[in-house]
Amino acid sequence: EQAHSFLNMQSQFISYARDSSLYNPVLGQLLDSISSRPDTLAYKVATGDRLKYELLLTEYFFRYALKAYQGDNKLDAQDLGWFIPRKKVNPTALLDSMIGSKGANAYEPVSRQYNLLKAELLKYYSFEKQGKWDSISIDKPAYKLGEKAAAIRQVKARLALTGDLAIPDTTTVFDSTLFSAVKHFQRRYGLKEDGAIGKGLLKELNRPIQQRIRQLLINMERLRWVTADLPQDYLLVNIPAYTLYVYEGGQLNWTMNVVVGAVAHNTVIFQGDMKYVVFAPYWNVPPSIIKNEIMPGIKRNPNYLAQKNMEWNGGNVRQKPGPGNSLGLVKFLFPNSYNIYLHDTPSKSLFGETNRAFSHGCIRLSQPKKMAEYLLRNDSAWTPEKIGAAMNSGKEKYVTLKKTVPVFIGYFTAWVSSDGDLNFRDDIYGHDKKMADKMFTR
Repeated sequence: EQAHSFLNMQSQFISYARDSSLYNPVLGQLLDSISSRPDTLAYKVATGDRLKYELLLTEYFFRYALKAYQGDNKLDAQDLGWFIPRKKVNPTALLDSMIGSKGANAYEPVSRQYNLLKAELLKYYSFEKQGKWDSISIDKPAYKLGEKAAAIRQVKARLALTGDLAIPDTTTVFDSTLFSAVKHFQRRYGLKEDGAIGKGLLKELNRPIQQRIRQLLINMERLRWVTADLPQDYLLVNIPAYTLYVYEGGQLNWTMNVVVGAVAHNTVIFQGDMKYVVFAPYWNVPPSIIKNEIMPGIKRNPNYLAQKNMEWNGGNVRQKPGPGNSLGLVKFLFPNSYNIYLHDTPSKSLFGETNRAFSHGCIRLSQPKKMAEYLLRNDSAWTPEKIGAAMNSGKEKYVTLKKTVPVFIGYFTAWVSSDGDLNFRDDIYGHDKKMADKMFTR
């Protein structure tokens, strides 16, 4: 029974991952024969082939387990910009679990998110097979509520297929139901939620179905690198989503918009432990910014430093605490070799932008006071009032957290959100493209 279960699982993986490297014709024939005659394996065992088939099954289970649960070892994660330590699995322990397991999936070391994406992948294979992913074009910049056009019927058909439009409709009228469906689609793709059928919407609708399938496969591969046993409390920044997620007790508690590194100053994908909250921080200007921005500014204007509330500090430049400080009124440190941290910002308007890749690599928070309150929630000395006072004191103060909080800076361009919606985002740093070149052009 376990052998049949494993052979089925391997066959399914080869099918949905589109990875034939695990296929073995002998095992394939064995699966076919077992499917048609359940006593085949028992027969082979009884006729003296037991050792041969047990060794073969064990070998291929190990190969399967490493590929399906740990990821492709031919992909160098760091070469692909991923510096979170990759998950390690123990094939022997997994084999023992499978042998003692009654359910085929009871022992699989994959996350819930992985299985959710797998379910969506199977849907997209169905869409591909149906052949209903035709390109859509419009004869004006945008269609809005109340207008009529033949292309509106095509948009309705596509949104019905993807589940954004609950009730199929073949009319050419842009009605309120379609307006809501368009906004739902825009939300899932990180677009401006204006409810209009315009350039941005069409760009996403017209991406080839094969590209979406590859996007799902790439993100599922990344999820194989991540442990399924995440801590109960942690912070996750998903760079392409421009969002920070706060998890408590293993459940998503709240989220906030963030600004991440610009394309020329990528935010690094890594993990750390939050240890300090710094109120009214100085900003120690990085040498690259001193060279490329500060020194040219001083040459143009001798009062540049004073106007920016900056000062020399030895051979370096720092910006004094205050509301105009580039780090805002508070920063959050999880020490790392990349000098990346979370912080407030005086540039609040950027959080209203759809695409928020503007920083030099650090992560700007839209709700910094709420983050401080969350991190210090178990410290009775820090009430919301005292936190607010410290932020506006003008005097830098370091606070060491009583308990560190894990921080993960990730990069996922496809995921299923807590409300069950499949989300897609642009590959802002080109990491997907680099992975695609490795995964699909061998």
